[in-house]
Amino acid sequence: QVQLVESGGGLVQAGSSMSLTCLAAGRVLTIDTMAWYRQTPGKQRELVANIHPDGRTNYADSVKGRFTISRDLRKNQLHLQMNDLKPEDTAVYYCNLEQRIGGAPPKDYWGRGTQVTVSS
Repeated sequence: QVQLVESGGGLVQAGSSMSLTCLAAGRVLTIDTMAWYRQTPGKQRELVANIHPDGRTNYADSVKGRFTISRDLRKNQLHLQMNDLKPEDTAVYYCNLEQRIGGAPPKDYWGRGTQVTVSS
């Protein structure tokens, strides 16, 4: 089992920066892929960015050039640095860990989410 806890959300003005952190506990493996998702009311949860075990990253087009995902394997932490925030970035941000062990189907773990609100 893996437990994920997000921190760092809050209310900021447009153009500001904010950093989110996800602390992973339990059976965390270096081969796990981790990601940040976000969700607004009435919409599906969407991928913001992910980072693979080899360090490859992917970003949603809407955040490219503004957000940076990083991972500290020793501390089992995932970070999301968000710069030049826009009101449309307002959402609940969720930490995700995808774990693949052997030939078993991948298993997803989720944090409870942290609210990010960007005022115009």
